[in-house]
Amino acid sequence: MKNVALDAVDHVDRAVLPIGTDYPPGHVLDWHEHRRAQFLYGATGVMVVDTAEGTWTVPPERAVLIPAATQHRVRMLGVSTRSLYVEPDAVPWWPATCTVVDVPPLLRELLLSAVEFEPDYNLSGREGCIATLLLHEIAARTPLPFHVALPSSADLAELCREYLAAPDVGVTNAAWAGRTALSERAFTRRFRSETGESPAVWRGRARLLAAVPLLRTAAVSDVAGRLGYASPAAFTAAFTRAFGLPPSRFTAAH
Repeated sequence: MKNVALDAVDHVDRAVLPIGTDYPPGHVLDWHEHRRAQFLYGATGVMVVDTAEGTWTVPPERAVLIPAATQHRVRMLGVSTRSLYVEPDAVPWWPATCTVVDVPPLLRELLLSAVEFEPDYNLSGREGCIATLLLHEIAARTPLPFHVALPSSADLAELCREYLAAPDVGVTNAAWAGRTALSERAFTRRFRSETGESPAVWRGRARLLAAVPLLRTAAVSDVAGRLGYASPAAFTAAFTRAFGLPPSRFTAAH
């Protein structure tokens, strides 16, 4: 199915509903949730998925697993998606929080085939076999570290969302502590208790996540400068440590 609203087919008695959707650049799917679990694959472009618990950046040729009934928002940066909407009872192993995974060639080709199905596709033939194999392939995926957690308290979460929207290497713990009327030590302790990371480490990871969509349209050296790194080499080293791949793998040229 292509460019079909889930609500129009959600009633169909199929554990897996494949839907492909094309979005205009910069399109935002505002806060919403699905009754079904969702496997959201970006065949092109970059997606940024927000929930109350964190932010997941989904590079090209990756996907995000979204649990059923999870409030989320998605920013589409030049994206054409291939989604699977899955009955929760069919995937008891589905992760409890959003998870970014790779999409190897076999899984990609299965997705491309599946979005051509009719809503009431034949369960006993080729189409039913593809739907079953899709779930086996998704279950075998390994999580990728393209996310940051958000604090549970509203004031700290607001600081983090502002930073994610406009990462600034000049922001300090002292500046953030002042906005919450805490000492720097008390602020750092509270931030770590809610995210598992120090504020400085969190901001460093957020800056690296911000690099992923920038790399679609800018050179590695330009992105390094915009994010405040001393040199492209320093940026490349930090990016590779965080994500296991150099930033050059995410450029348009690659």
